[in-house]
Amino acid sequence: MSNINQFHFGRGLLAGLVATVVLSGLMLMKQAMGVMPQLNPVMMISHMLGAPLLVGWIMHFVIGTVLWGLLYAWLNPLLGGPHWLRGVEFATGAWLVMMIMLMPMAGAGAFGLKMGMMAPVATLMLHWIYGAVLGTVYGTGRGSRTVRVATA
Repeated sequence: MSNINQFHFGRGLLAGLVATVVLSGLMLMKQAMGVMPQLNPVMMISHMLGAPLLVGWIMHFVIGTVLWGLLYAWLNPLLGGPHWLRGVEFATGAWLVMMIMLMPMAGAGAFGLKMGMMAPVATLMLHWIYGAVLGTVYGTGRGSRTVRVATA
């Protein structure tokens, strides 16, 4: 009985956390290798908030774990295919939000094109990895507390 009126918030939070940890590791490796050092979403968040880098990391984890994890759990029944593909579909939407909202607010222009053509491509690849992990972990069924949402 999987529909939009029911979602597993525990699974969403766990999947969001695991996917954010994987994404963060990839971001740190990218920075350590010197690949597109100007593309640093955590630093962008910190600068936008006028806060230390630690605050940027905290916000990165809140967005990836809580916001995207819970939203994915809620929208999961509407997405098609295997769980990993559902996560990739969802992450494509999250990427679009980042490209249209976060990048311009950070001064990088729409789709981050002020940083070059590789910015949207690199961030899309990272989002697809995040999404594949998100969907796969969510699909394992761990942390399966169910919430039913009342409808009118």
